[in-house]
Amino acid sequence: MHSNKKFFAVALSALLLVGFIATSLISYYVAKDSTGRQLQEQMLPLTSDNIYSEIQRDLLQPVLISSLMANDTFVNEWARGGEGDPQRMANYLAHIRQKYNAITSFFVSEKTRNYYHPSGIIKQVDPSDTADAWYFRARESSDEYEINIDRDTADPSRLSIFVNYRIIDQSGRFIGITGVGLSLNTVAELIENYQKRYGREIFFVNREGDITLRSSNFDEQLHLKNRDGLNRLFTRVLTSPSASVSYELENGNTVYLNSRLVPEFDWFLVVEQINDPATERIEGALLVNVLISVGISVVVLLIAYFTVAGYQRRLETMATQDKLTGATNRQVFDVIFNRAAKRADRAGTPLSLIAMDIDNFKDINDTYGHQRGDEVIRAVAQVIEEQVREVDTLCRWGGEEFVLLLENCDRDQAFDVAEKIRRAVAEHTFRFGADMKSVTVSLGVAERRKNESQDSLQSRCDHAMYRSKGEGRNRVNRG
Repeated sequence: MHSNKKFFAVALSALLLVGFIATSLISYYVAKDSTGRQLQEQMLPLTSDNIYSEIQRDLLQPVLISSLMANDTFVNEWARGGEGDPQRMANYLAHIRQKYNAITSFFVSEKTRNYYHPSGIIKQVDPSDTADAWYFRARESSDEYEINIDRDTADPSRLSIFVNYRIIDQSGRFIGITGVGLSLNTVAELIENYQKRYGREIFFVNREGDITLRSSNFDEQLHLKNRDGLNRLFTRVLTSPSASVSYELENGNTVYLNSRLVPEFDWFLVVEQINDPATERIEGALLVNVLISVGISVVVLLIAYFTVAGYQRRLETMATQDKLTGATNRQVFDVIFNRAAKRADRAGTPLSLIAMDIDNFKDINDTYGHQRGDEVIRAVAQVIEEQVREVDTLCRWGGEEFVLLLENCDRDQAFDVAEKIRRAVAEHTFRFGADMKSVTVSLGVAERRKNESQDSLQSRCDHAMYRSKGEGRNRVNRG
């Protein structure tokens, strides 16, 4: 009997131990695979999306500047008047460059093919000159403008971002192309910032695989097909608008890579991470689990269950809400907008959007610090939430900018809501130590047209908001 009890106890202990180890091993491999796929399919693309969104935001102002130049009365009248005094155009371009802190500004006449620069006429564009191909491409384009990266005509050693805006007079005749050039330093600083924040390798490559823009700490070979382990995936990465791949290095490390085409540059944005940080934590947890006694295995499994459940809930919250304000985040907003647009189309009801931006927010950060700046963003979001309906969706679009989606609400009603928000924010006071301050917001309002895309509606809102900024801030404009 005693022998049987001992055998039963040993057998039961062995069974529990084997079952516990088997469960731990299965959990380990499932978790490792899951976190690896999550890193490759969600986290790296999210980093890529954030960088791309900030690049697009940084390009809004130069596009607006180029639009203003293309519609400037002086430019149109001067060009139609025969371009009699080239110095007047040079002075105008110099003023634009200085006022908006661009590295260059330009105007190319369709009539004379003169390339005007702040320093004067520097050349005539020629269809046979490959350096002038951009002009003839943009000239034949049906789009209002194009963004491209090219050598500066005035300084061929400098690679810059150009906004080329087509000028059409009132009769529909093509007059020429004008615009501004921007330094690539802004994008380089963005790469540095994200690389420090996430510890990931971030760089740009052209369609040939040459690395065109990278951080100061980048120390790999400068061509994708020459990089250890990636040569097998070279074609796939550079022939797809977006790709998520992983590959093994000779030293056993795993590299997770996400790429996406940035059409404005015709470059690929690549985000890499060597090994999944979560894998090391999972391996440590496995070792601990194996050493835990059979007697507390049930407790450990329950703890693991609730930990994973809580972790997943936090992930779901992080995936849908902005951490600072609790508002909807940008990725989820796209889904909400599409659903709202479909409902509006079916029911024939209006759908409006409000874009808003905190005025002079940089001054707050510079004067009182980023922590106070975060408090202002959080408080402004709360004030906005207090002025709108529960069915309205507030999204933190990025930095100090918000968008508000209003279902069953036309443009006039949305304008009233925007005015209500503007007044409420202006009346709210903030304490900065001994100082009591107030902030204001500039807003743009637009109602969705039939079958209008989200990007188009957002663009009209943004333009209206920037008009509010340009007219003195703390006001609302319709788009």
